[in-house]
Amino acid sequence: MPSPLPPRVRTAIRLHGVVQGVGMRPSVYRLASALELGGMVRNELGSVWIEVEGPQDRVSAFVRDLPGSLALPARVDELEASPLAPLGEDRFVIAETLTGAATAPPAAIPADLGPCDACLRELEDPDGRRHRHPFINCTSCGPRYTVVRSLPYGRERTAMRPFTLCDPCAREFEDPADRRFHAEPSSCPTCGPRLSFVHSVSDERAFGEEALSAAAKALRSGAIVAVKGAGGFVLACDATRDEAVAKLRERKHRPHKPFAVMGRDLAALEAVALLDDDERSSLRSPERPIVLCRKRDGSPLSSRVAPALGDVGVFLPPTPLQHLLLADGPPLQVMTSGNRGGAPIARTNDEALAALHGIADAFLLHDREIEVRADDSVVRMIGRERAPIRRARGFVPDSIRLPVDGPPLLAVGAGEKNTVCLAGGGRAWLSPHLGDLDHPDVLEVFREAIARLSRFAGIQPTAVVHDLHPDLRSTRWARESGLPCIPVQHHHAHVASCLAEHGRTGPVLGVAFDGTGLGTDGTMWGGEILLADLQRCERIAHLRPLPLAGGEAAIRQPWRLALAALLDAGESVNRLKWVGPRLEPARRILEHGSPPLATGAGRWLDGVASLCRLREEITYEGQAATELESAASSCPPQPAFAFDFTGTRIDLRPAIRELVRELDRGVGVPVLAARFHATLAAAIHVACRRARDEGGPSVVALTGGCFQNRRLSDEATAHLESDGFEVLHHRLVPANDGGISLGQAAIGSRLLAERPPGRSD
Repeated sequence: MPSPLPPRVRTAIRLHGVVQGVGMRPSVYRLASALELGGMVRNELGSVWIEVEGPQDRVSAFVRDLPGSLALPARVDELEASPLAPLGEDRFVIAETLTGAATAPPAAIPADLGPCDACLRELEDPDGRRHRHPFINCTSCGPRYTVVRSLPYGRERTAMRPFTLCDPCAREFEDPADRRFHAEPSSCPTCGPRLSFVHSVSDERAFGEEALSAAAKALRSGAIVAVKGAGGFVLACDATRDEAVAKLRERKHRPHKPFAVMGRDLAALEAVALLDDDERSSLRSPERPIVLCRKRDGSPLSSRVAPALGDVGVFLPPTPLQHLLLADGPPLQVMTSGNRGGAPIARTNDEALAALHGIADAFLLHDREIEVRADDSVVRMIGRERAPIRRARGFVPDSIRLPVDGPPLLAVGAGEKNTVCLAGGGRAWLSPHLGDLDHPDVLEVFREAIARLSRFAGIQPTAVVHDLHPDLRSTRWARESGLPCIPVQHHHAHVASCLAEHGRTGPVLGVAFDGTGLGTDGTMWGGEILLADLQRCERIAHLRPLPLAGGEAAIRQPWRLALAALLDAGESVNRLKWVGPRLEPARRILEHGSPPLATGAGRWLDGVASLCRLREEITYEGQAATELESAASSCPPQPAFAFDFTGTRIDLRPAIRELVRELDRGVGVPVLAARFHATLAAAIHVACRRARDEGGPSVVALTGGCFQNRRLSDEATAHLESDGFEVLHHRLVPANDGGISLGQAAIGSRLLAERPPGRSD
């Protein structure tokens, strides 16, 4: 008598996370087919729905193996399984997307990803039908977030809607066994999109392959070309030609701020930067970020690319169009944001032709729209971990899990390096880097980002969290929104952002070192040791404040900070006589006026940089401090200068006196720069050890823009860890103000979880 067939079961599975537009359905189909299961899979508004039927052991194996069978960038955040009545199905199918109403939030949209190896091989295959197709992609790579118009994710709701698939592409698109199955931006030379080229001076025009050739030729001749990138336009020129880089600086009114360099391949980047294995891995990652790496001496790179700095930002082409442009044109090209001073990057062809007229000599355009702006992301390896400097293309809109689950809210971030954040259901969604809200066009992009995040995350906020400073444009917007408002102190938000990305609620010793942020006492903070959690924050120590002669002028002219440091330390100001006739009026302000005070570590770094004659005035934020770090980078570890720690104040006057004596002895600037970094690191250690001895926690969060400084971060970490502290660094959001909105959201979520929202200002 034959053995009875094993009983059949049917299980329903709902997946939440990055589950649409990433080859999820074909992956599910292949796993179910391999296990000989029946059922179906379909996209829904907020998730992927699966039903599998067959013997219990195979269904159990499917549920167990599914998360591990998915290829990047797919990610399952939640898997819900429940039993169903068997239907007797032996065949597994991919069903039509369900587009009706749903109560769940929309499924996460994947970020844009750089071209995968398979697509690059096709791109270079002369026998393939996508040979040199500038828009090649598959389910593992290509544009996603920047082309989506609405949800659920589907071709008809993206910028690809105008481009009808040709028959071969349509067959791939419908074939579950093909890697382009429902790759929504899929196309070929027959389908489009198509390139066009226009020269601003000669009015030369070209299309298709000829457009690419014309752009490459222009770059080789020393021209500046505006190129339509993934999330907006970039300005390109030959990075090895001094005259081309100088022309770009002059036209963009950017005298010193470093440019990023895109290389044809890793070998091209190795010629200009000293890369370690971690940096190579980051460069090759699907996000294709700009990676800040140490410059290589004697490289072919123009000295004007990153003047006075020891690092250079390098990256590999994030789009196949740029890959081809690097292959045909110069192998090293400056690729910098396509905008004018502080404005958002140009998004449409018309915007670029108008805004970049007079900067670009030529334009390489195409007819696929960019739905949302996203700058290139920037990272730096700190302590062998990837630390974001600017979080945008390749990382956004991936959500971050919060350690608390509060009501839906909006956090509007800081005034500079602004991002906004929507939180709800225990997750947070950050916008791309938006910029400085004082620029009216950036303020409009800020409003657009809030509306887009709300629509895509499916969240209507019940409250808005903002900075304590009343004059920030983000604060004003929050107070005019009509929603209940929650003010959060700037440095508390910094610490909370670091806690949130590590899934912590505190308490923690938060070392928040940056330029300036309004403190709870009405003064400007920025060199803070805080005892904080996601609800409360206590200032337990801080750097001695420096008076800002001329207010904001002291930030633009760090010699004023050097003057303040000298006077405060009782030293002669004659060593600043190179400042000229401006010196005496500034001295009178400091000695007889009432200038504002600031404890910012960034201000101390700026002042020391000017004392060392590195920088008299700055043309971009953080320039003096960055050049001081670069000076220190060539020097081995050095002993700290002396400092005092009395009460809650870390007094750096002894360090300034000792630095002056060393200058008089002729000690080199690299040694002095290294010693001042060592002083700040030692002061952090002493303050944290005292706090722990008095009952504080043994966990330290290093946050604020100063901890993008590799030397300061590494030395402070080494001191703390050798003394038994656990040290938290930023790995998901920037330590600078780009991470503020996440910290605001975490604090707001914790507060609202304990009480209903109500206006607090």
